[in-house]
Amino acid sequence: MAAADLPGERAPGDDAVLRRIDGGVAWITLNRPEAGNAITPAMRDQLIAWLEEASADLAVRAVVVTGSGEKGFCTGADLRTSGPGPVRPEGAPDRAVGDAARMIRTGWQRLVTAVLDCEKPVIAAVNATAAGGGMHLALACDLVIAAEEAKFIEVFIRRGIAPDAGGAYLLARLVGPQKAKELFFFGDDLPARDAERLGLVNKVVARADLMAEVGAWAARLASAPTKAVSAAKYLTNRALESDRATALWDEATAQELVTGTEDCREGLTAFAERRPPVFRGW
Repeated sequence: MAAADLPGERAPGDDAVLRRIDGGVAWITLNRPEAGNAITPAMRDQLIAWLEEASADLAVRAVVVTGSGEKGFCTGADLRTSGPGPVRPEGAPDRAVGDAARMIRTGWQRLVTAVLDCEKPVIAAVNATAAGGGMHLALACDLVIAAEEAKFIEVFIRRGIAPDAGGAYLLARLVGPQKAKELFFFGDDLPARDAERLGLVNKVVARADLMAEVGAWAARLASAPTKAVSAAKYLTNRALESDRATALWDEATAQELVTGTEDCREGLTAFAERRPPVFRGW
């Protein structure tokens, strides 16, 4: 069954993360408002699966990630829960060297990577506090629209731990190393308006208008030439870490691939016929 046929879904056996497909947009909602929408391992794995599905699903042309309630978009990992560990031989320690690093690589790093690598544009609708990994989940998205009451917090220093969830990779590229260090070192609350001035947020709106604004942007993306948007996302993300020759090679390759799509032919035909194009996503 295609995703578009599903009026709404819950993660198996749980309602902590929800998905509905409407008008070509996959709306994914973190649904643990009583816990600041902190993410459990099961929620994380479901988010990754849905983001990966979105890449291949022709019925999905944009993705929105948001949180329920008015207190948290996402406050990071739920530290009170953990997945089952491997069976250990007798006498082995509860945590061996390498366990923690492996947990980070296969956990939140996979989630952030799933957002970055999703072939469809992903919008973060930040309704409230985005802290720790939750802040990095928002920053990994292609576009960020935040409610006026929202705030962003690099909370790691307050807990005496190092940033994770791809934070240093993302933040240094978005605001530069000096400002990134300030945010990491002090862990101060960053109001939405200040985040907008730094370029971390595309738009700040009244909370009552948040879903309407996000819906309008998502609808525009869902009617855009999806493969061209995907190429623009890939090229922009890739340009941050490639040299000029590689960037230009990638650009030329993307151009060749996209010009073979039906949407490209429609765009050129519509231009010649002086009419609005009707893009289908392939």
